[in-house]
Amino acid sequence: MTAILPNRFTGGCQCGAVRYAADMTPRKVHYCHCRMCQRAVGNIFATLVPVRKDRLQWDGEPSFFRSSSLARRGFCNHCGTPLSFAYDRSEWICVTLGSLDEPAAVPPEIHYGVEGQVPWFHVDDGLPRETTDDAQLAGMVSHQAPQGSRSA
Repeated sequence: MTAILPNRFTGGCQCGAVRYAADMTPRKVHYCHCRMCQRAVGNIFATLVPVRKDRLQWDGEPSFFRSSSLARRGFCNHCGTPLSFAYDRSEWICVTLGSLDEPAAVPPEIHYGVEGQVPWFHVDDGLPRETTDDAQLAGMVSHQAPQGSRSA
């Protein structure tokens, strides 16, 4: 059964300081199992909803962490809710599926970064699976602290 996706959706952080609205149907909603996304959302995967940057309106300003030389991640600086991920040179931004007001209306379509999937997590959902495109990340410098280290 094919889901009928909304052409407008809203969401925000858990304390309500940052809200957003997107005026388009999301495309390629996905799970990302890469290690950077795991650390960014504090879970074993991130679930992301891509929309065009020019179709997303913020109400309240998110803060951003430059997680690499290629991308930044938005979050609420009051409550810490992870809200977005975007490559600098892309016309697209991904909002976190869990921050949507109605996450059940936007089902994932694919798994990305499956080389980072933890070995004890198995989901038999029949969705396609892809590894990270290393060519797209060529020259990337991570700004996440090395695992096991504490920054000052």
